[in-house]
Amino acid sequence: MSLPHKYYDLCVHAYPDGEHNCSQMLAMSQHLGYSGICISNHSDSESCEEVLSSNVQLEMCSGIEVRVSKPSKLHGLVGKYRTKKDVIIVHGGTESINRAAVENPSVDILNHPFTSKDSGINHVLAKAAAENNVALAFNVDILIKLKGGKRVYALSNFRRNLQLARKYDVPMLLTSNAASLYDLRAPRDLIALAGLFGMTIEEGNLALSDIPAAIISRNRRLANSVRDGVRVIEREGDM
Repeated sequence: MSLPHKYYDLCVHAYPDGEHNCSQMLAMSQHLGYSGICISNHSDSESCEEVLSSNVQLEMCSGIEVRVSKPSKLHGLVGKYRTKKDVIIVHGGTESINRAAVENPSVDILNHPFTSKDSGINHVLAKAAAENNVALAFNVDILIKLKGGKRVYALSNFRRNLQLARKYDVPMLLTSNAASLYDLRAPRDLIALAGLFGMTIEEGNLALSDIPAAIISRNRRLANSVRDGVRVIEREGDM
């Protein structure tokens, strides 16, 4: 039975950032019902470069998860990768990194926003994310891996960020944040897990289908543009 949406997981880590190679991660994602995934290894790791198996029909997008300790380094790396990658993710976790990410319109996604004190997102940052079209990622893997009080704390932070995203119309993404075959989850499982912190089925479907697809499409159009209003058109003789 075909699924009602085309689903994309935009935060998947492959070897050497994860345990399994690109072909293995794509094959399993295809089996789980995805139309495409984004291999988004961290910027301080190595990229996933390999010849993919012809048996894998699923689309693989090229991404990067920028991980830096200082905001001053973030903008330079984002600029470096903007025309090279389909998706640019920022690994947050401090107030300064989160702010730098949501204020940069060249960033696609803020990932791991939680700080040691709170959810990492407030009204000011949510408003900036909406204005700059920076999506907020909800990595449901932590709901599986964490136990007890830490899991309750994570659920509370997810609920707060969900409320802020709704209030300011911030794009929302659901991701597995998978670093191995065993971390990957079917789309309906991610949507069900997101229900634990209040995300509706409709929101979950959008966060795995329309929103990630729009990010990929937008950036591929930009990659073919030399400046605003001008696109590179390939002629048959240039192919």
